[in-house]
Amino acid sequence: MFHFGLLTAILDGWSFEEAVDTAAEMGFDCLEVACWPAGKAERRYAGVSHIDAERVLEDETYARHIVNYIAARGMHISSLAYYPNTMDPDPVKRDAAIGHLKNLIKASAKLGVGMVTTFIGRDQYKTVDENVELFKEIWPPVIRLAEECNVKVAIENCPMLFGADQWPGGQNLMCTPAIFRRLFEIIPSPNFGLNFDPSHYVWQGLDYIQTVDEFQDRLFHIHFKDIKLYPEKLKDCGVLAYPLDYMSPKLPGLGDVDWSAFISALNDIRYKGDAVIEVEDKAFEGSREDILKSIRLSKRYLDNFII
Repeated sequence: MFHFGLLTAILDGWSFEEAVDTAAEMGFDCLEVACWPAGKAERRYAGVSHIDAERVLEDETYARHIVNYIAARGMHISSLAYYPNTMDPDPVKRDAAIGHLKNLIKASAKLGVGMVTTFIGRDQYKTVDENVELFKEIWPPVIRLAEECNVKVAIENCPMLFGADQWPGGQNLMCTPAIFRRLFEIIPSPNFGLNFDPSHYVWQGLDYIQTVDEFQDRLFHIHFKDIKLYPEKLKDCGVLAYPLDYMSPKLPGLGDVDWSAFISALNDIRYKGDAVIEVEDKAFEGSREDILKSIRLSKRYLDNFII
Protein backbone atom coordinates (compact mmCIF):
# COMPACT_ATOMS: atom_id res chain seq x y z
CA MET A 1 0.00 0.00 0.00
CA PHE A 2 1.11 3.58 -0.57
CA HIS A 3 2.36 5.95 2.10
CA PHE A 4 -0.06 8.68 3.24
CA GLY A 5 1.15 12.21 3.83
CA LEU A 6 0.70 15.96 3.64
CA LEU A 7 1.98 18.79 1.43
CA THR A 8 3.39 21.42 3.79
CA ALA A 9 2.46 24.47 1.67
CA ILE A 10 -0.67 25.02 3.78
CA LEU A 11 1.53 25.39 6.89
CA ASP A 12 2.85 28.82 5.99
CA GLY A 13 4.50 30.33 9.04
CA TRP A 14 5.31 26.96 10.61
CA SER A 15 8.97 25.98 10.84
CA PHE A 16 10.15 22.69 9.31
CA GLU A 17 10.26 21.19 12.78
CA GLU A 18 6.74 22.38 13.59
CA ALA A 19 5.43 20.99 10.30
CA VAL A 20 7.03 17.61 10.99
CA ASP A 21 5.73 17.49 14.57
CA THR A 22 2.22 18.47 13.46
CA ALA A 23 2.10 15.77 10.79
CA ALA A 24 3.59 13.13 13.09
CA GLU A 25 1.00 13.86 15.78
CA MET A 26 -1.77 13.36 13.21
CA GLY A 27 -0.38 9.99 12.15
CA PHE A 28 0.98 10.77 8.68
CA ASP A 29 3.73 8.69 7.09
CA CYS A 30 5.42 11.38 5.02
CA LEU A 31 5.64 15.03 4.01
CA GLU A 32 5.91 16.66 0.61
CA VAL A 33 7.98 19.63 1.74
CA ALA A 34 7.47 23.07 0.18
CA CYS A 35 10.84 24.44 -0.96
CA TRP A 36 10.36 27.75 -2.75
CA PRO A 37 13.25 30.22 -2.71
CA ALA A 38 13.12 32.62 0.20
CA GLY A 39 11.08 35.73 -0.53
CA LYS A 40 7.57 36.96 -1.15
CA ALA A 41 4.97 34.40 -2.26
CA GLU A 42 4.04 34.56 -5.94
CA ARG A 43 0.48 33.34 -5.31
CA ARG A 44 -1.62 31.55 -2.71
CA TYR A 45 0.14 28.41 -1.45
CA ALA A 46 3.34 29.35 -3.27
CA GLY A 47 6.44 30.92 -1.79
CA VAL A 48 6.40 28.71 1.30
CA SER A 49 9.78 27.26 2.18
CA HIS A 50 10.24 24.66 4.91
CA ILE A 51 13.63 23.51 3.59
CA ASP A 52 16.27 25.83 2.17
CA ALA A 53 17.63 23.89 -0.82
CA GLU A 54 20.69 26.07 -1.31
CA ARG A 55 21.59 25.75 2.36
CA VAL A 56 21.25 21.96 2.13
CA LEU A 57 23.94 21.97 -0.56
CA GLU A 58 26.28 24.17 1.45
CA ASP A 59 25.70 23.21 5.10
CA GLU A 60 26.29 19.58 6.08
CA THR A 61 25.02 20.14 9.62
CA TYR A 62 21.74 21.59 8.35
CA ALA A 63 21.29 18.72 5.87
CA ARG A 64 21.87 16.10 8.58
CA HIS A 65 19.42 17.87 10.86
CA ILE A 66 16.68 17.68 8.22
CA VAL A 67 17.25 13.97 7.67
CA ASN A 68 17.55 13.08 11.33
CA TYR A 69 14.64 15.20 12.57
CA ILE A 70 11.98 13.64 10.37
CA ALA A 71 13.40 10.12 10.73
CA ALA A 72 13.27 10.41 14.52
CA ARG A 73 9.51 10.87 14.25
CA GLY A 74 9.04 7.78 12.12
CA MET A 75 8.34 9.71 8.91
CA HIS A 76 10.06 10.42 5.61
CA ILE A 77 10.10 13.18 3.00
CA SER A 78 8.11 12.11 -0.06
CA SER A 79 9.40 14.96 -2.23
CA LEU A 80 10.87 18.43 -2.31
CA ALA A 81 8.12 20.61 -3.81
CA TYR A 82 8.47 23.69 -6.01
CA TYR A 83 5.84 24.70 -8.57
CA PRO A 84 7.12 27.59 -10.73
CA ASN A 85 6.80 28.45 -14.41
CA THR A 86 10.05 27.15 -15.89
CA MET A 87 8.91 28.24 -19.38
CA ASP A 88 7.93 31.79 -18.41
CA PRO A 89 8.09 34.23 -21.34
CA ASP A 90 10.29 36.47 -19.17
CA PRO A 91 13.81 34.98 -19.55
CA VAL A 92 14.92 36.31 -16.16
CA LYS A 93 12.05 34.60 -14.34
CA ARG A 94 12.55 31.48 -16.44
CA ASP A 95 16.26 31.21 -15.62
CA ALA A 96 15.63 31.81 -11.93
CA ALA A 97 13.00 29.05 -11.81
CA ILE A 98 15.22 26.57 -13.67
CA GLY A 99 18.20 27.41 -11.48
CA HIS A 100 16.30 26.77 -8.25
CA LEU A 101 14.75 23.60 -9.65
CA LYS A 102 18.20 22.23 -10.47
CA ASN A 103 19.39 23.04 -6.95
CA LEU A 104 16.33 21.27 -5.60
CA ILE A 105 17.20 18.14 -7.60
CA LYS A 106 20.70 18.18 -6.12
CA ALA A 107 19.32 18.80 -2.62
CA SER A 108 16.83 15.95 -3.02
CA ALA A 109 19.70 13.63 -3.84
CA LYS A 110 21.78 14.84 -0.92
CA LEU A 111 18.92 14.36 1.54
CA GLY A 112 18.22 10.86 0.20
CA VAL A 113 14.70 11.85 -0.90
CA GLY A 114 15.02 11.03 -4.59
CA MET A 115 11.97 13.00 -5.72
CA VAL A 116 11.12 16.54 -6.80
CA THR A 117 7.54 17.61 -7.53
CA THR A 118 7.01 20.58 -9.85
CA PHE A 119 5.38 22.01 -12.99
CA ILE A 120 6.59 21.87 -16.60
CA GLY A 121 5.58 25.50 -17.02
CA ARG A 122 4.26 27.20 -20.15
CA ASP A 123 4.57 30.37 -22.18
CA GLN A 124 0.91 31.33 -21.89
CA TYR A 125 1.05 33.43 -25.07
CA LYS A 126 2.18 30.52 -27.26
CA THR A 127 0.25 27.58 -28.70
CA VAL A 128 0.61 24.02 -27.42
CA ASP A 129 2.82 23.12 -30.39
CA GLU A 130 5.05 26.14 -29.78
CA ASN A 131 5.34 25.21 -26.11
CA VAL A 132 6.27 21.65 -27.02
CA GLU A 133 9.19 23.07 -28.99
CA LEU A 134 10.15 25.18 -25.97
CA PHE A 135 9.93 22.07 -23.79
CA LYS A 136 12.43 20.36 -26.12
CA GLU A 137 14.91 23.16 -25.42
CA ILE A 138 14.46 23.54 -21.67
CA TRP A 139 13.66 20.16 -20.17
CA PRO A 140 16.14 17.56 -21.51
CA PRO A 141 19.05 19.10 -19.51
CA VAL A 142 16.88 19.18 -16.36
CA ILE A 143 16.01 15.50 -16.67
CA ARG A 144 19.62 14.59 -17.51
CA LEU A 145 20.63 16.20 -14.22
CA ALA A 146 17.89 14.24 -12.44
CA GLU A 147 19.21 11.02 -13.97
CA GLU A 148 22.74 11.85 -12.84
CA CYS A 149 21.46 12.51 -9.32
CA ASN A 150 19.15 9.46 -9.29
CA VAL A 151 16.18 11.75 -8.62
CA LYS A 152 12.71 11.41 -10.13
CA VAL A 153 10.92 14.53 -11.33
CA ALA A 154 7.12 14.33 -10.97
CA ILE A 155 5.03 16.91 -12.83
CA GLU A 156 1.68 17.98 -11.42
CA ASN A 157 -1.16 18.15 -13.96
CA CYS A 158 -2.59 21.54 -12.94
CA PRO A 159 -3.19 23.84 -15.97
CA MET A 160 -2.56 27.00 -13.91
CA LEU A 161 -4.97 29.30 -15.77
CA PHE A 162 -7.20 30.49 -12.97
CA GLY A 163 -6.87 34.27 -13.18
CA ALA A 164 -6.27 37.12 -15.59
CA ASP A 165 -2.51 36.98 -15.03
CA GLN A 166 -2.43 33.36 -16.24
CA TRP A 167 -4.58 33.71 -19.34
CA PRO A 168 -4.95 32.95 -22.17
CA GLY A 169 -2.99 29.70 -22.15
CA GLY A 170 -2.19 28.96 -18.53
CA GLN A 171 1.23 28.40 -17.00
CA ASN A 172 1.60 24.62 -17.01
CA LEU A 173 1.61 22.69 -20.26
CA MET A 174 1.45 19.16 -18.85
CA CYS A 175 -2.24 18.91 -17.95
CA THR A 176 -3.99 16.35 -20.23
CA PRO A 177 -3.36 12.75 -21.34
CA ALA A 178 -2.83 13.90 -24.94
CA ILE A 179 0.02 16.17 -23.81
CA PHE A 180 1.41 13.56 -21.40
CA ARG A 181 1.89 11.21 -24.35
CA ARG A 182 3.71 13.83 -26.44
CA LEU A 183 6.11 14.88 -23.70
CA PHE A 184 6.85 11.33 -22.55
CA GLU A 185 7.68 10.43 -26.14
CA ILE A 186 10.14 13.35 -26.30
CA ILE A 187 11.68 12.47 -22.92
CA PRO A 188 11.14 8.72 -22.30
CA SER A 189 13.38 8.80 -19.23
CA PRO A 190 12.27 6.67 -16.26
CA ASN A 191 13.11 9.70 -14.10
CA PHE A 192 10.36 11.80 -15.71
CA GLY A 193 6.78 11.24 -14.58
CA LEU A 194 3.63 12.55 -12.93
CA ASN A 195 2.55 13.97 -9.62
CA PHE A 196 -1.08 13.20 -10.37
CA ASP A 197 -3.98 15.20 -8.89
CA PRO A 198 -7.45 13.94 -9.92
CA SER A 199 -9.18 17.18 -8.94
CA HIS A 200 -7.84 19.01 -11.99
CA TYR A 201 -9.68 16.51 -14.17
CA VAL A 202 -13.08 17.30 -12.64
CA TRP A 203 -13.54 20.70 -14.24
CA GLN A 204 -11.77 19.73 -17.47
CA GLY A 205 -14.07 16.77 -18.08
CA LEU A 206 -11.19 14.26 -18.14
CA ASP A 207 -11.08 10.66 -16.88
CA TYR A 208 -8.73 10.18 -13.92
CA ILE A 209 -9.33 6.44 -13.72
CA GLN A 210 -8.20 6.00 -17.33
CA THR A 211 -5.07 8.04 -16.59
CA VAL A 212 -4.19 5.88 -13.58
CA ASP A 213 -4.44 2.80 -15.77
CA GLU A 214 -2.65 4.15 -18.86
CA PHE A 215 0.16 6.01 -17.10
CA GLN A 216 0.64 3.71 -14.13
CA ASP A 217 4.39 3.42 -14.80
CA ARG A 218 4.66 7.23 -14.73
CA LEU A 219 2.77 7.79 -11.47
CA PHE A 220 5.57 8.87 -9.15
CA HIS A 221 3.54 10.84 -6.61
CA ILE A 222 -0.14 11.56 -5.87
CA HIS A 223 -2.04 14.62 -4.60
CA PHE A 224 -5.29 14.20 -2.70
CA LYS A 225 -7.28 17.38 -3.35
CA ASP A 226 -10.92 17.82 -4.32
CA ILE A 227 -12.82 20.23 -6.56
CA LYS A 228 -16.49 21.15 -6.44
CA LEU A 229 -18.06 21.93 -9.80
CA TYR A 230 -21.11 24.25 -9.79
CA PRO A 231 -23.23 23.34 -12.87
CA GLU A 232 -25.57 26.32 -12.41
CA LYS A 233 -22.61 28.70 -12.56
CA LEU A 234 -21.11 26.87 -15.53
CA LYS A 235 -24.40 27.24 -17.42
CA ASP A 236 -24.23 30.97 -16.81
CA CYS A 237 -20.58 31.73 -17.64
CA GLY A 238 -19.52 28.82 -19.87
CA VAL A 239 -16.27 26.89 -20.15
CA LEU A 240 -14.33 29.88 -21.50
CA ALA A 241 -14.70 31.72 -18.19
CA TYR A 242 -12.01 31.58 -15.53
CA PRO A 243 -12.40 28.10 -13.97
CA LEU A 244 -12.77 29.58 -10.50
CA ASP A 245 -15.98 31.23 -11.76
CA TYR A 246 -17.65 27.81 -11.85
CA MET A 247 -15.65 25.56 -9.53
CA SER A 248 -13.83 25.66 -6.21
CA PRO A 249 -10.96 23.64 -4.67
CA LYS A 250 -12.24 21.73 -1.63
CA LEU A 251 -11.06 19.30 1.02
CA PRO A 252 -11.19 15.64 -0.03
CA GLY A 253 -14.78 14.45 0.33
CA LEU A 254 -16.33 17.92 -0.08
CA GLY A 255 -16.08 17.99 -3.88
CA ASP A 256 -16.79 15.81 -6.89
CA VAL A 257 -13.83 13.41 -7.01
CA ASP A 258 -14.99 9.81 -6.53
CA TRP A 259 -12.40 8.89 -3.91
CA SER A 260 -13.55 5.30 -3.56
CA ALA A 261 -13.06 4.74 -7.30
CA PHE A 262 -9.78 6.69 -7.48
CA ILE A 263 -8.10 4.95 -4.55
CA SER A 264 -9.43 1.62 -5.77
CA ALA A 265 -7.75 2.32 -9.12
CA LEU A 266 -4.46 3.05 -7.33
CA ASN A 267 -4.81 -0.25 -5.47
CA ASP A 268 -5.56 -2.08 -8.72
CA ILE A 269 -2.22 -1.00 -10.22
CA ARG A 270 -0.44 -1.78 -6.93
CA TYR A 271 0.68 1.82 -6.47
CA LYS A 272 3.38 1.80 -3.78
CA GLY A 273 4.51 5.42 -3.78
CA ASP A 274 3.48 8.40 -1.67
CA ALA A 275 0.11 10.15 -1.74
CA VAL A 276 -0.33 13.45 0.10
CA ILE A 277 -3.20 15.72 1.05
CA GLU A 278 -3.06 19.15 -0.59
CA VAL A 279 -5.26 21.69 1.19
CA GLU A 280 -6.48 24.64 -0.92
CA ASP A 281 -9.94 25.20 0.55
CA LYS A 282 -10.68 28.89 1.24
CA ALA A 283 -13.33 27.90 3.79
CA PHE A 284 -10.51 26.79 6.11
CA GLU A 285 -8.10 29.71 5.93
CA GLY A 286 -9.41 31.89 8.72
CA SER A 287 -6.96 30.90 11.43
CA ARG A 288 -4.21 28.50 12.41
CA GLU A 289 -6.82 26.28 14.05
CA ASP A 290 -8.92 26.28 10.87
CA ILE A 291 -5.90 25.05 8.93
CA LEU A 292 -5.27 22.28 11.43
CA LYS A 293 -8.95 21.37 11.30
CA SER A 294 -8.82 21.16 7.50
CA ILE A 295 -5.95 18.67 7.69
CA ARG A 296 -7.65 16.56 10.36
CA LEU A 297 -10.93 16.47 8.42
CA SER A 298 -9.15 15.52 5.19
CA LYS A 299 -7.25 12.71 6.87
CA ARG A 300 -10.31 11.44 8.72
CA TYR A 301 -12.24 11.20 5.46
CA LEU A 302 -9.48 9.54 3.42
CA ASP A 303 -8.70 7.08 6.20
CA ASN A 304 -11.98 5.40 5.21
CA PHE A 305 -10.34 4.27 1.94
CA ILE A 306 -6.71 3.77 2.95
CA ILE A 307 -5.63 0.53 4.56
